[in-house]
Amino acid sequence: NTERLGRLAPHKIFLEELLQPLKWVEQIRKTVPAYKFWNGRWPSTVTQFVAGGADESDLELLTTTSWLMKNVMLKRAYFSAFHPIRDTPMENKAAVDPMREHRLYQASFLLRDYGFDLEEMPFTSDGNLPLPTDPKQAWAEQNLREKPVEINKAQRRELLRIPGIGPKSVDEILRARRTQKFRDLTALRKMGIIVARAAPFL
Repeated sequence: NTERLGRLAPHKIFLEELLQPLKWVEQIRKTVPAYKFWNGRWPSTVTQFVAGGADESDLELLTTTSWLMKNVMLKRAYFSAFHPIRDTPMENKAAVDPMREHRLYQASFLLRDYGFDLEEMPFTSDGNLPLPTDPKQAWAEQNLREKPVEINKAQRRELLRIPGIGPKSVDEILRARRTQKFRDLTALRKMGIIVARAAPFL
């Protein structure tokens, strides 16, 4: 947001220089046919965040990411953990744990590809994601440990929330269920699913 950007780059203007170009690209996508672009596709948009540079929380970063995905069809958010550079105004600021960058990537994929909402992210009391475990695992521990998923009946949205199972694996499960029932973990293992992660929640 404007306040956080001011700490990192006081000469940049949030709305005009950062947000407006993303809005322009989305407007182009809505008004110009895809076939007029290279390879017959509309341009996609990405952006990058420096995580921790302005003391913002993961909740702030992912709130902005979620808004951009929904409102200007942002394709992907990139995250870079802050690290100080000599002879700059922030050379004495402590570096951010690179694991935070990794957790933000995982959470952004949950928002984009797995149907998760921002409110479902397992933020700690300070608005950050837990570093010891990935956010999907943390969510499952809180929500599925006592209520495991019935793999033969679960809907796509429910299957996507199981650790170790991704979108392609969910499609395979749904196809397989048309002709068979899952009775053990063998069939899941053959699909390439990380059974050790999924089993506690099935």
